[in-house]
Amino acid sequence: MKLLVFGANGRTGQQLVAQGLAAGHEITAFVRPRATAPPPHPRLRVARGEVTADQDAVRAAVEGQDAVLTAFGSPTTWHGVVSPDLTVRAMPLIVRAMREAGVERIVHLSAHGVGDTADQAPVVYWAVYKALGRMFADKAAGEKILRATDLDWTLVYPVMLVGGPLTGRYRVGARLSLHGVPRISRADVAHFMLAETTGRAHPHATVQLAR
Repeated sequence: MKLLVFGANGRTGQQLVAQGLAAGHEITAFVRPRATAPPPHPRLRVARGEVTADQDAVRAAVEGQDAVLTAFGSPTTWHGVVSPDLTVRAMPLIVRAMREAGVERIVHLSAHGVGDTADQAPVVYWAVYKALGRMFADKAAGEKILRATDLDWTLVYPVMLVGGPLTGRYRVGARLSLHGVPRISRADVAHFMLAETTGRAHPHATVQLAR
């Protein structure tokens, strides 16, 4: 498949690119204008632009793709300055480009604590979620735009992201029983997201991930 990864320089985005290439996909990595590109690969194309502002760059990257994956980092670190509206600014550009290019499938990485998932978290997470309120509000607002479309979307809500190897052993569900300090590796999250681009097991759905 031809897959476009927004946020390709982030820690989960790097996993999406690496695993996608290893699986035989053709990957387009969308990165900021001055960002370091992923390592060269025969099936890797690098597209540059501001996902929050450059509609032409976003449109050119989306054209010809089979699916789109988004793995935005924290908006508080975007360009090293506070930007609490990354997702809500980027999503309209992505949606418009997908509609114009006729690309329907998008798998979007959110975070546990956004929307209704905050009420399902272990008590130990509550203070953290409160501190991340601005970031989560941005994610929720951006996702509202995506939910309102007729695109084939899946929203992914992993628990605390950590480093570690790909295990392929994780729980998936609309609601999960969570205890203690649940974690999941970024490698496993990328594994699930890539599987969703082809398997489409959760169309128009929100999915939680945990070990």
